Amino acid sequence: MTRRSEIGTAVIGSGFIGTVHVEALRRIGVRVTGLLESTPELGAERTAALGLPRAYGSMGEMLADPAVQVVHVTSPNELHHPQVTEILAAGRHVVCEKPLAMTSAESAELVALAAASGLVNAVNFNIRFYPLNQHVAALVRDGGLGSVRLVTGRYFQDWLLYDTDWNWRLEKDQGGALRAVGDIGSHWLDLTSFLTGLRVESVMADLTTFIPVRRKPAGPVLTFSTERAAETIPVEIATEDVATILLRYAGGARGSVSISQLSPGRKNSLGYQIDGAESAVAWDSEDPDRLWIGHRDRPNELLLRNPALMNGAGVAAARLPGGHVEGFADTFGAVFTAIYDDVLAGGPSPSPRYATFADGHEEMLVGDAVLESSRTGRWVAVARD
Repeated sequence: MTRRSEIGTAVIGSGFIGTVHVEALRRIGVRVTGLLESTPELGAERTAALGLPRAYGSMGEMLADPAVQVVHVTSPNELHHPQVTEILAAGRHVVCEKPLAMTSAESAELVALAAASGLVNAVNFNIRFYPLNQHVAALVRDGGLGSVRLVTGRYFQDWLLYDTDWNWRLEKDQGGALRAVGDIGSHWLDLTSFLTGLRVESVMADLTTFIPVRRKPAGPVLTFSTERAAETIPVEIATEDVATILLRYAGGARGSVSISQLSPGRKNSLGYQIDGAESAVAWDSEDPDRLWIGHRDRPNELLLRNPALMNGAGVAAARLPGGHVEGFADTFGAVFTAIYDDVLAGGPSPSPRYATFADGHEEMLVGDAVLESSRTGRWVAVARD
């Protein structure tokens, strides 16, 4: 039987997220064959820093390596569609960062290509794989909350608070028409749909850009960097800093979410509350080992992440015993374990626990409705194929 240690995986991109991919792959025993970067010079530098065996000079060189069976795409959004298309054509399984593509037309094409290939295809909505979120998904599925009525929450960060904060995601031609919603809001939307089993049917959205002109550094800058560049260039910003969205779900449930990359003190706070007909649950990614459970006629509960106390889905995602906090990086090991189980099987399972290209396309369609709603000031239905 093939083992994970016999699978060869290449990673495209070695920024913040790309590095997390490399480290998580190593933790679950997958062999990282090498790295592809934007330039050979950067590739050589980052390969040495990460202790990887090889820097690929091009996509062609990477895909010509017979050791590569899976490719992880962590490049800027504009490159996802062409790179994933080439990877699938070469017969390799793909794990792609979100958003899956720049437009829903591109993501629809990738869904079709992946389906025709029979290859494992995944979008890295890793927040599903905090153990307590896996526990909640099974709890809701088993009727533990009663029918879902209301889904509320936020995703707040502060890393773009100042006009001197810069990242490639701010540029529409690299990141896409939606920035805060596409970058972090998509995580909240995917997660809450996964937890409730409900798809968003229509939206009423308001998008706001509070910093219309930013000072772009003359040189490169890393994601979440706090360094201030000495030389800057003024750039007009065409993407949103903040979004507020009302949601209508299939089956009648309602929801609302606020998304911001300008919220001082919130480093990475994805929070949700799901209210059912019998009970409620609430969770925050900055305190990921605690799940609040609300009741009407008996004391509320606080469930601490503990394999001895969670249901089977929660236990399957847990990496550590109770009392040993599991965080952001641990979710990558959990989601990659689920993905590589399918790689070992040769193709996607009938109902993967991880997000597939179809799930990534779903968030692109919701994003289209968000953009149209903000433009027109009215409720817009999510247009599905």
